[in-house]
Order: sequence, then structure tokens, then C-alpha cells
Amino acid sequence: MKTKVIKIDAENIDKIALEPAAEALKEGMTVAFPTETVYGLGANALDGAAVSKIFKAKGRPSDNPLIVHIADREKVSELTSFIPAKAVALMDKLWPGPLTLVMKKSSAIPREITAGLDTVAIRMPGHPVALELIRLAGIPVAAPSANVSGKPSPTTARHVLDDLEGKIEIIVDAGSSSVGLESTVLDVSVDPPVLLRPGGITPRQIEEIIGQIDIDKTIMGKVTADNVPKSPGMKYKHYSPKAHVIIVESNDMDKQTEVVCRLAEKYIKEDKKVGVCSTDQTFDRYKLFETISMGDRNHPETIASSLFSILREFDDREVDIILAEAVDQNGVGLAIMNRMVKAAGYDIVKADLV
Repeated sequence: MKTKVIKIDAENIDKIALEPAAEALKEGMTVAFPTETVYGLGANALDGAAVSKIFKAKGRPSDNPLIVHIADREKVSELTSFIPAKAVALMDKLWPGPLTLVMKKSSAIPREITAGLDTVAIRMPGHPVALELIRLAGIPVAAPSANVSGKPSPTTARHVLDDLEGKIEIIVDAGSSSVGLESTVLDVSVDPPVLLRPGGITPRQIEEIIGQIDIDKTIMGKVTADNVPKSPGMKYKHYSPKAHVIIVESNDMDKQTEVVCRLAEKYIKEDKKVGVCSTDQTFDRYKLFETISMGDRNHPETIASSLFSILREFDDREVDIILAEAVDQNGVGLAIMNRMVKAAGYDIVKADLV
């Protein structure tokens, strides 16, 4: 199979150029497309056979549920059996955008979407090309990230092509994703709602609208083998480059950088090629090492937008070890650390104890 790439200008969408991708979705094919979070791999959410192609292309475990993307709020009532008032309040304020809501599913949702659960995850993306593609297709679109399962999520069409060329029919290329991390996932099928995956929408933003929410313990902790994931990103090792990622954590930036340097020197003596994920504030402290800044630690959204592309860049550089500075977990920092911890397989060095 040859993968076709369709380039679309997000600020001046050519519907005629986009139509083949919409037709492919209607015909049960797989199409990668941009969202504001990451690139997604889409298929007709109402067609179980089409959805199965997503799992095959990605090598994704079948018990890992998918998110259904819509372009019209009215679709929610067709896909769910009950819409809580708190869900309505969040849709009013935060859709379209990087927020996924988990609700009780309707009979229209095939088992392949939900991994056998009685809930379905739904979001309305905030990217104009994603919305137009879904509107043209006229169907809800199931779409996890458009990468090989377990690898860093793709934020450009090039990343998708690197992972899935020849495995999917079409890639819609509309430039880089702006948020850079997958959507926030909130389970509103229970009360109080539970945050299942942090993302660009922070817990504080949610609580300002609907009041208290709970935080699932698996966000920063290890998950047992028998845990049933209600959201993507909960159970399996995710976001991992080929290199082994080690996170160095400390509230003291000087101590943190000291330990990163010490570990880098240790691994280099062991004949390992080392990459360092710094922040803008510490980049100059690692001049002796292969270093990429993730962004400004005082503006974590800059780190969020670059994290996955940096992990992929280190793969291109064929490093063996990536030493990454932990960042503050406030705001979007929780989402950044969730992705980093899972990429590292929970390998965290407490610099203050070294």
C-alpha cells in the first residue's frame, strides 16, 4: 500500500483537496489528520471493521479504548445514553478544544471502540482541518495518535510517515500541532468526575467550571497488569523513544543539573551516547553534552509543544540514554510529567537523595 499525503493550508482550507480523505473515511479506510494536540489516525467510529484497521496499523492492544472525534455537538446524544449536566457545562466552555469527556455509551458504538466498556470517550477537536474533515465525512471519527503504539506521539505529518508509511491510506498534512500533548480525558460518567489523563486543559480550568474533580492514581503511578483502562494512555508504556529515558527530579535547579551532569559523565564512560533534555534556563550548563532544550520552565506550554518531537529527534541522533529534567507539576506541567514518567517507564532519580 502506498500512503498518499494531502497538504492542506489550515488558514485557507481547500475542501476539494480534502474531499478524498473524507471519502476514504466513509469507505472504511484509515486517514491520519492533524489536531491541535497531536496527529490522529482516524477511521469511521461506527464501523467496527474500519476501527480494527487502526489497531492493526498501530500494533495497539485491543483492550486500549479509543476516542471518538466529532464536529457537531448534536452527535453527542447519538453516541451516548446519558449526558450529565457537568458534561454540558464543560462542552459549553471548552469545546472545541483539547478536552475528552467519558460518558455512558449508546448502542451505536461498536465494541472495538470501547474495549468492551460501557463508556465512550468523545471530543470535539479545536483544529480547523480536523473539524472540516469530520464534517465532510459526515461521520464520527475514532482516532488515537497516529504513531506505532508505544512510541512518542506525532506532532507533524513527517512523524506519521516515519511510523506508518505503507500501513495507512492517507495522511492530511497541515503543519505542526500547537498543543503537542494528547487531550485531557475526564470521566463524567461518575460524580465527582475523575481525571484519567492530563492534557492541555488543566484540572484548575475544569474545577472553575464544575467544581471538585478527583485525580486517577495511575496518572503519576504504576498500573497493575489487571487494571482495565478507561482512557488511552492509562495502562501501557507510552510515548517512549528507542533510547532509555531517565528523569532527574529536584526542587533545587542547581542540584538537578549537578546530578544530570554526573549521570551523563557516568554513562559516557560506559561508552553510551547520551542526550540531555534541558530547559531554557539550564541549557548552557550542559555544553559538554548533546543537549536539546524542551522550552521555558516558567512557561510549560512551550515544553508541552516540543516534548514528543525532541524525543523523536534523539532517536534520529541514535542516543542510548536520555536524561530529562523533571518540571513542576502545576498546570500543564502535570500533563508533561505524566508523559515523561510513562516514557521513562517510571525510572526517576531523586537528585536530592543522590
